[in-house]
Parts: sequence; C-alpha cells; structure tokens
Amino acid sequence: MRLLTLRTKNGAETGTVAVRQDGETLTEIDGFADVGALLKDSAWESIAAAANGATHPAEGADLAPVVPSPGKIICVGHNYRNHIKEMGRDVPEFPTLFAKYAESLIGPNDDLALPQESDTVDWEAELAVVIGKKGRRIAEADAADHIAGYAVLNDVSMRDYQFRTIQWLQGKTWEKSTPFGPALVTRDEFSGGLMTTAVDGEIQQQTPTNDVVFTPEFLVSYISTIITLNPGDVIATGTPGGVGHAQDPKRYLQEGQLLVTTIEGLGQLKNRVVKEA
Repeated sequence: MRLLTLRTKNGAETGTVAVRQDGETLTEIDGFADVGALLKDSAWESIAAAANGATHPAEGADLAPVVPSPGKIICVGHNYRNHIKEMGRDVPEFPTLFAKYAESLIGPNDDLALPQESDTVDWEAELAVVIGKKGRRIAEADAADHIAGYAVLNDVSMRDYQFRTIQWLQGKTWEKSTPFGPALVTRDEFSGGLMTTAVDGEIQQQTPTNDVVFTPEFLVSYISTIITLNPGDVIATGTPGGVGHAQDPKRYLQEGQLLVTTIEGLGQLKNRVVKEA
C-alpha cells in the first residue's frame, strides 16, 4: 500500500487527513488526521486497506510530510560506502547517529527556503524507515516486523553550521528544511531501488539503496537498544556519494533551482529552492 498525508481546505479551515493511494485516486482513511496518527493504531494496516472515505485526485494533491510530527527522527551518518570515501572517512564500526526535529520537515512538493544565515546549503538523498510497531531491544531478525514501510527524505544540510563543532545537529535540523514523502510504501512492496538526486535536471547522486554498511534492520535493532522505537518514528538511513560539499569546486543550492529526490518504487520529492521570506 501507499499511504500519504493530504492537506485539506474547507473554506477558511485547513487540516490534514491520512489517505490511501490507488493509482490516480486518493481515498480518505476516516478518523485519522495523518499517517503518523494511523500508525498508532495496532490495526493500521487493515484499517487502511478497508478505507472507503471521500476520494480525491492524486494529480495536483497538496501533500504534507508523510508523517508530519514524528516522535523521533534519528539520522544516520557515514552509511553509504561511496559517501564515506568522498568524505575521506574510514568505514565505521558503529553507526553515527544524530537527531532531527519535526519542525524541520516539509512536504514533497513544498518550497525549500534558503536561510539568511547560511550560503552552504547542500543536498543529501536518504531512504527513510518508518516504524510501525513499538519495540525495545529488537533482535535484528525481528526488525522487519517493526517497520511499517519506507519513504524518501532529503537531509538538506547547512554545512557551515554543521561543521562549527564536532556535533552535527545545528547544521541538520533547520526549520522547514527537510523534504519528506511523498508516501509511506509498506514494507511488503519495497525491496530496494536506485536513489537519485538531481539539481535542475543534473544528476548529483545515484546509488542503489542497498549499498550500505548498516542495513535498515540492523539500524532498527541497534537504535532500539538505546531507546524505545514507537509507531511513526523515523530513521533516515544515510546519504550516498555525490553531495555538493565533496565536489571540487564545492556546490551548494541556489535560489531558483529545482531539487528532485527520487527512490525507485517509493516516489519523488520536487522542491523549488527559494529565498527565505
């Protein structure tokens, strides 16, 4: 299944609703304001499959981040081998983890605003794992049962702020900087695909999602050793080689450019780069 969070408008009132996508049709899942709320119900899969609410055309739909307010967004650094190499690092023995906050998320087609304070805004395509079942100290062999599905995320990074200290958070969680969506594709319908970033049509990153040091299942197990994972939590599993900061000369996002992030089988984020209002 493909599950999305649709922005709705009724006169002056705005809101969101969880929907299931079937081809070109979006069907409302009554009683659930977004996909994150849906995942908190242990019967979410059967509820979504049986939904028969109001319908909307998929074309032109105004989509919110697929899980708008995750309890946790845990990001992984140095996980793709070609990115480790371009950054001059050694293959890690353990995952590098850092946090991101819900306020950083934007929808799959929203404008991406360049902050006034940074002129080194870089792209990082990532496969996002969305948790569907609560767990602590989850065995790697059982981790797949705790994954609801997968989505596309771009961990847009303000490199000047990121490297001010050895801890990266301040360059990674800027307000409204992280495109996330367009859909949660349930784990039974995704087994990996080619991940691509393009800027104004020029491919910058292109790597299969399985070319990693730490698999999604390992990461679920490892992170759940540290802290309980809850439905709707998100794990951003790292970016491949091709980031602008590693190029010579370095390249960063500029006003007017179109940032397109794609994972085969999951969908596409299309975000126009604008100057912050």
